[in-house]
Amino acid sequence: MQGDRLSGLDASFLHLEDDSAHMHIASVIVFEGEAPRYVDLLDHIERRLHLVPRFRQRLAFVPLGQGRPKWVDDPHLNLRYHLRHSGLPAPGSEQQLRDLAGRVFAQPLDRDKPLWELFLVDGLEGDRFALLSKTHHALVDGVSGVDLVSVLFDAAPEPAAPADPGTRWMPRPMPTQAQLLGEALLERATAPAEVARTGRALLRAPRRIAREAVEAAAGIGALAWTGLNPAPSSPYNAPIGPHRRFAWVRADLGDVKAIKDALGGTVNDVVLTAVSGALGRQLRRRGHSTEGLELRAMVPVSVRAADAAAELGNQVAAMMAPLPVWCQDPVARHQIVGDAMAHLKTGGQAVGAQALTELSGFAPPTIMGQAARLIGRQRFFNLVITNVPGPQIPLYLLGRRALDPFPLVPLAKNTGLGIAIMSYDGRMDFGLVGDYDLLYDLDDLARDLYDALAELADAAGRDLASPPPDAPVEQLRARDAVLGGT
Repeated sequence: MQGDRLSGLDASFLHLEDDSAHMHIASVIVFEGEAPRYVDLLDHIERRLHLVPRFRQRLAFVPLGQGRPKWVDDPHLNLRYHLRHSGLPAPGSEQQLRDLAGRVFAQPLDRDKPLWELFLVDGLEGDRFALLSKTHHALVDGVSGVDLVSVLFDAAPEPAAPADPGTRWMPRPMPTQAQLLGEALLERATAPAEVARTGRALLRAPRRIAREAVEAAAGIGALAWTGLNPAPSSPYNAPIGPHRRFAWVRADLGDVKAIKDALGGTVNDVVLTAVSGALGRQLRRRGHSTEGLELRAMVPVSVRAADAAAELGNQVAAMMAPLPVWCQDPVARHQIVGDAMAHLKTGGQAVGAQALTELSGFAPPTIMGQAARLIGRQRFFNLVITNVPGPQIPLYLLGRRALDPFPLVPLAKNTGLGIAIMSYDGRMDFGLVGDYDLLYDLDDLARDLYDALAELADAAGRDLASPPPDAPVEQLRARDAVLGGT
């Protein structure tokens, strides 16, 4: 495999991780039908694992911190460790599934093994089962879509035959500590060759390079100005512990698009407006004044080139989006969010974040580690909101149709709330993760988010098609039937 050395951004997620902040992305995927047998799913994974070789590798750290870690083959790969099997006790409610997910997602991944785990969960009421997925952020950014779960899916109920790996996989020998150190020092000694190539490119295309440099500098300036003005204090920003709560909200992509068409802006504007409304409701219910309060969300933005869609690793930048929780009028709040996001996009903030991301690849690991810890202690944002577009066709696992994917974004230090959104097959599902103690009312916030979406839909002259978070299973099955389920 090419690029076995972690990029600067990939390595930063390792530096950000500690006993309380776990840097894995995750999801709960609900399926219809009876759960497959554990041995059948294990065999399914084994037959397709060659499609994502990185998931057979583990980290190897360079001695004395003289280089970023490398991905190396794990000679002791045991798929039975990475695939777990669990069952919900009767009645197998979604609340029980959310509680289980909170406990599973609160556990860090073992860095001495490939950085992923899957949990097959049967016994979910309504003739359904679930798959819990955990992958370290250093391995995949959630935008590329190239991860283990994605290659396990089929676009038809009948499983497709996996591509022939050719020969049986044999792991390469683990490098010694001396080899790791020698390779890292050699790379550092030969890095000036990259600078020479950059110089030749500058001579060939000076105007283009100069223009891009000016744009990047302006973007870095915009991002730096945001960093000099810390986000306001909020109940979401305090030291976090290792334990998590997980909740979710179902929405229909058609409803969100109808709101966007009626009120203007983008789908992402509708999402940020709804989240702003939900946070305002929660804060006021807690007795926290929202007068004039504008929270700040860190919104990851994909900077992955179209021809790099099949690559693992992180290729994301970030924008700092304002959330006007003070505004209780949904239409006015949507206008404020839309205007602010349009200004941020033209202001080059994402360009500046991308430039800083690329520069991180040149920083010595010791400096990167200190910088990552410094960022973790600052309050540049109040929460993370990430919106990932998914496939708009139904997907199947061993013939079972996937109904809803509920994603999870990791919590950074001093950040007790994160919201991840994924669209799939006409749905738009929200996954809410919170520190167990700070977000004791996470289920109430999920209902607030649903109500904020309903408020926007009403302003757009539409009724929500999706049921509320506490809907009975019969209502969920009726919704699935309308959207193409059984």
